[in-house]
Amino acid sequence: MVIIVFYFSLLGLLFIGAVFVIIRKKLNINTAAMAAVMALGIVTQGVLLNFFGLSFYLGSVGKIMSIADLALWMAILVSIGMTIYKGEFKKLHYDNPINRFGIGTWVAGTSICGIMFFKQFGAGAEAQALAILNGGLWIIYIGISLMGFKELKETSFGQQAHGVLLLTTVSTQSLVLLFNTVFADVPGVLNAALIFFGLLFYSISAWFILKRYAVSGWNYAKDWNNTNCIFHGALSISGLAMFKSGLVTHQPAAWFWLAVFLVFIVIEVIEIARLVWRIRIYGLKEGIFTYDVTQWSRIFTFAMFFTFTFFIETPVQSVVLNTGVWIILMLLIIELYLSVDSLIKKHVRIPLTFRKERSV
Repeated sequence: MVIIVFYFSLLGLLFIGAVFVIIRKKLNINTAAMAAVMALGIVTQGVLLNFFGLSFYLGSVGKIMSIADLALWMAILVSIGMTIYKGEFKKLHYDNPINRFGIGTWVAGTSICGIMFFKQFGAGAEAQALAILNGGLWIIYIGISLMGFKELKETSFGQQAHGVLLLTTVSTQSLVLLFNTVFADVPGVLNAALIFFGLLFYSISAWFILKRYAVSGWNYAKDWNNTNCIFHGALSISGLAMFKSGLVTHQPAAWFWLAVFLVFIVIEVIEIARLVWRIRIYGLKEGIFTYDVTQWSRIFTFAMFFTFTFFIETPVQSVVLNTGVWIILMLLIIELYLSVDSLIKKHVRIPLTFRKERSV
């Protein structure tokens, strides 16, 4: 009982501290800021828990990391509520048809928090209520996204399409994982429908993104977005959702994993080429060590591929797990440092879709 009180007291303190920073720094939280919650959540629940086992799960490290993530999630929700109160929600989160796809991080971030509530703290009824509310948020988000796809087709915004569109898939498949974690019996037809629509959204999003890059005149350094790594992240969470829901057996899941692995290789080769070009053009600090909220998507996608790989036996499974965990932790440490450094300098960036990216 004392331990539970300690953890929830810590949650309250971290939440209050995060809200204080938001108010004190007058931060306008980016629409896709919940990507940080997604990344921290999947690193905690998918990477560290699976790699280090129950000692991490039952120990204080896992609990504290989960609490920090939950506090961040709650603080971002308060920030979103403040934009509604101030009448700024539409301008900050909706007006730009590409930027509004970032709302998908709210669904996916809430899904991972619901899973943490259930697994780490045994909050069954609370997690189930959160899952139902999140399902409602997902319905609203998909409606918004469908209108967004229509606008991308009919306006010049389609020429700016990037991986943020794939959050339609990520958010959808995150519901499958959430529902199958907090509810004892999820209807197979519901799992199948959500996974189908998630893959359908992936096809639509990929068409818009590839159409943009099919034309000539773009370069790796300036026009390839951080969020494009969600190409493999969205597939990884789809494969995990299919496997964990029982929709597919191990063998089909293994073939799907192979497809994800090939996409992972292609995207990361482009990412490495982009890294080299950015260092040559902007230098080391400006090219790769400048904070941008979209960098969290890389940690999320790497961690999601790691998690999917953990459940699928392949010839390279041990290599991916034993090297991947340290790469992910390194990326997380760097990103946390850049985040704190950005806050200290009070360097608040305008939403990504209204500017060119300057960082990896």
